[in-house]
Formats: sequence, C-alpha cells, structure tokens
Amino acid sequence: MNDAFDAYQLPEEHQELRAAVRALAEKEIAPHAAEVDEESRFPTEALKALTAAGFHAVFLPEKYGGDGADAIAGCIVIEEVARVCGSSSLIPGVNKLGSMPVLLSGSDELCQQVMPSIARGEAMISYALSERESGSDAVAMKTKARLDGDHWVLNGGKAWITNAGISKWYTVFAVTDPDKGANGVSAFVVHADDPGFEVGNKERKLGIKGSPTCEIYFTDCTVPADRIIGEPGTGFKTAMRTFDHTRPTIGAQAVGLAQGALDASVAYVKERKQFGKAIGEFQGVQFMLADMAMKVEAARQMTYVAAAKVERGEPDMTFFASAAKCYASDVAMEVTVDAVQLFGGAGYTRDFPVERMMRDAKITQIYEGTNQIQRMVMARALLRR
Repeated sequence: MNDAFDAYQLPEEHQELRAAVRALAEKEIAPHAAEVDEESRFPTEALKALTAAGFHAVFLPEKYGGDGADAIAGCIVIEEVARVCGSSSLIPGVNKLGSMPVLLSGSDELCQQVMPSIARGEAMISYALSERESGSDAVAMKTKARLDGDHWVLNGGKAWITNAGISKWYTVFAVTDPDKGANGVSAFVVHADDPGFEVGNKERKLGIKGSPTCEIYFTDCTVPADRIIGEPGTGFKTAMRTFDHTRPTIGAQAVGLAQGALDASVAYVKERKQFGKAIGEFQGVQFMLADMAMKVEAARQMTYVAAAKVERGEPDMTFFASAAKCYASDVAMEVTVDAVQLFGGAGYTRDFPVERMMRDAKITQIYEGTNQIQRMVMARALLRR
C-alpha cells in the first residue's frame, strides 16, 4: 500500500475546507433550517455566518477582494451548506451565477465596480435570464434595451429570479437588436437603486422556501452605459458560457441535499425498531441504503470532475457540466424520495428533515436548464465530436 499516492484524491486544503464549512453549517445554519422553510423567510443567520467566514463568494478573484478559490472548492462549500439547508446553499450558489457573466465577459472597470461589494458581503448578485414566455427558449425573451446617450434604457420583466429583493446587483439579459436572434441579445448589470427597477411579489414554492423567488420589472429603467457586459450582441453567448461554470454547482447542491438525506436515513434506521430489532438490520432496508450511498458518491465524483474540467477550460467541459447537473439532480430526487420511504409515516411529516430535502431537491432538476435540456446539450456535444 502506498499512502502517499495522491492521484484521484482531493488536496489537503480542499479536505480542510470541507471540515470548516461542515462545522459552520452544523453550528450556525442547521438549527434554523426548519424554521426558514416553515416561515418561508430568508436565512439571515446563514448569510451572516457565511459572510463572516468568507464562504459566501469564495470564487471571486483576489484582485476584486475575493479568495480566488477554484471551482471544486466552490462546489464543496455549496455541497456542505446544502447538506443541512438547501435555501442557504443558494447564497454562495447564486452569487456565483450572477457574477460569472461579469467575470467572463465584463471589462475590468465593470468588475471593479461590482465585485468588491460582493466580496465584502455588502451586496449579493442575482441572474436574470428567464421570462414567463421564454424559459428554455431563452432567445424568445421580450425584455428590450436601447442606448440613449450615456445610458441604456430597459423595458420588460424577468421571472423566477432567485434571491430577488435581497440582491443589490442583477445580471440582466435583454434584446438590443431584434433582427439578429441570439446575436441580438446583450447583458447588463442593473442595481436595485437604478430608476425604473422594481421587484414583484414572492412566488409560493414547493421547496427552497427560504430563498425568495420573484419577478423583476424594468419600466424605462436607466442603466449607465458602462454597465453593459461585453460588447452589444454577445449576451446570449455569455449566458451559455456561464452555465458551463455554474451547472456543476447545481450538481453540488444536489449532492449535498442527497447526502443530508442519506445521513438522516442511516441515523434513523439504526434507532427505529420494528419486529424486535432496528429496521437497519433488514436486508431490504440495507439494499436501499447501499443504492442511495452508491449513487450519491457517483454524483459527487462526476460533479468534481466537471468542476475540474471547467477550471481548466477543457474542450469537453460543456458535456460534463450538463452531465453533472443532470445526473446529480436525478440522484438527489431518487435519494430524498427513498429517505422519506425509509422514515415511513414519520418521513411524511415536517418533524423530520427528509420531506424538506425532498421538496428542495426537485428544483435542481429544473433550474439552470431542465434535465431534458441537459440531455439535449449533452447529445449535441457528442454529435459534434
């Protein structure tokens, strides 16, 4: 045996990061998770704890005040937070989603204007692409932007915006040239204080109830001209490039939810007794646990591989990003449903966390591209080889 063999092993700093985030999540986030869900309130305790520890946006480059953490480190943070609270994991998750278009395509001046406040925890940033009539068909968006002197003027609305009303910054995609299709879409950074910006009512959701999801509206919303992200007409390409970087984080969120449900299930079947012995001694239960753990670990490894490929910019990263998001979210749904089954009648009540984890897991199959869309993305990537 060669215990110094380090291939296919996370570096020590990643392992230490996991331990630190898990300790923080168990102490500062887990005790409030049920209440956050029950009251559909934003997890302020999680935001405070994550910001104080520097885990709210670890991916931001050092030159903008961030930690410059790699993609796998970012996934570990999201995974460990999601293990105890899905809603809270959207604090680092959505900060990355909203920031990536600016980091990928924005000027250094724009990054300097936006990123330091996020790094300091003074602001959060959301991502606004979808509309009521253009979800998967994002190019069909109706929100428009026109240049008027030294300002862009936006009109329209966006739907299902995660952490809307909490975030101060919003990455917004709008049509600037209707005749060019995808090449007529541009991206902008909008601030909550910009004239003509408004946040709508919160959606009433199945899960992740602690993370507000709202529509946002633009009524002659004026945005300084220097807050365009990249060149006009490049917004859609930036949106798709962003997903390569952020779909693995949805995989990480899904893995965390599944791991939390598995951990709760293992603990429960050791204690719950039927027919004179713990139900964990029954082979049928053991088979379920084995399948759950096997799938969770497979999803974790695929997620980390995808994150590593994105970090290196490998040619097949789009396939792996979609595969990780798709597989891990399907696993999360399977595992959390099985967890509820293992808890029996108790699992169907809000007295135990597995029903919340099951409800939270469902959205991972839907946002950042439904899993049907992911399969299309993967197939196209294969056919291009």
